[in-house]
Amino acid sequence: MNLLSTISLRYLLGKKSTNAINIIVWISITGMTIGSAALLLILSVFNGFESLLSGLLSAFNPDLKVELAEGKYYAVDSVNTKEIYKIEGIETWAFVLEETSFFEYKGSQEVGVLKGVDPSFLLVTQLDSTMIMGSPSLAENKNNITYGILGSGMFSKLSVNQDDPLTPVIAYMPSKKSGPSLVEDLSTLPVYPSGVFSVGNDIDGQMIIINRSSMNGLLGLDNHFSAIEFKLKPGASESDIRKRLQNILGTSFIIKNRIQQDDGFFKIMNIEKMISYLIACLTFLLIALNLVGSLWMIVLEKKQDISILKSMGMKTRSIKKIFIYIGLYISLAGLLLGFLLALAFYFVQTHFGIISLPDVYIIDSYPIELRIKDFFMVSLTVLGIGYLASLIPAHRAAKITAFVRYE
Repeated sequence: MNLLSTISLRYLLGKKSTNAINIIVWISITGMTIGSAALLLILSVFNGFESLLSGLLSAFNPDLKVELAEGKYYAVDSVNTKEIYKIEGIETWAFVLEETSFFEYKGSQEVGVLKGVDPSFLLVTQLDSTMIMGSPSLAENKNNITYGILGSGMFSKLSVNQDDPLTPVIAYMPSKKSGPSLVEDLSTLPVYPSGVFSVGNDIDGQMIIINRSSMNGLLGLDNHFSAIEFKLKPGASESDIRKRLQNILGTSFIIKNRIQQDDGFFKIMNIEKMISYLIACLTFLLIALNLVGSLWMIVLEKKQDISILKSMGMKTRSIKKIFIYIGLYISLAGLLLGFLLALAFYFVQTHFGIISLPDVYIIDSYPIELRIKDFFMVSLTVLGIGYLASLIPAHRAAKITAFVRYE
């Protein structure tokens, strides 16, 4: 340890002439502790929600999704499915057909998305793991009854009665046939709810899933699709498969991985995370004002010591460093104690869930997840603010003269 660090620790830990200075220093450390813990926990809660929603979306989103670059529908016969079957690393895949639709159930009306899927869709995704009611049944029976799986939000909006299996949700779609009235221009399809799923985002509030053959019939199409969804084998190279698919399908299609399918959602969440962190940083700046007061009191108490050090030849720059070191030591102490406080809260929350969520959520308590990069981010923030807060008292200490009698 060099001389400046030794002096800094001596000034910080040594006995003060006034006990109030010791109290102010400890108040500063306590404030830095609470502020550091708060910064880390804010990031950790957002991490928890991000991981939770990513897990839910991964159960619904495929590993790869092929979408049309232009247009709405594409004929299945126009796709070279034989070449796709030859691609190693693809476990299974399914054609899907999506379109905006108008839904009605016992007077309740909503606009949403009707998604027709192949039977293999349930193997491409993990939709069965998101079911909160009923079963993921989509097959048509011999009476041509169409079953559908409703998102939990759509289920609530339409006020569907789960104990009434005889009343269907009516899906309306524009018909290709022209007629004298608007009613005659609409095709209808009765959809009998077989189950309800929840993935925790907007999909819940707008989607109903049915089989693709019924969807084609509703739209007046033969055998069309709007996207292809793929599930990859474990360890398969996503980049290689994407390149091969692009070569087979051509430029008429866009291929997205699981993150890109909800790119906007994750961008918004990251923006919210950073805005919350910046607001917390502004609060932390107010806490740092207490650090300025603590260092200023130490400077006033050590005026004669500073004069002696200057008269012995210590440079002004070194005097500044002494008090900057004191500020950094206080910040570091608060940072480490804050980390310990955050870790203790993390343990209690993950094991006991002391901060709970209302019953309308799919989880009982706030999710929380600690990440290494957040520790570095909080460390840089706390030490950076501590350094800036130390500059004003350090500048004041540098102005003290080398003549003891004047001080």
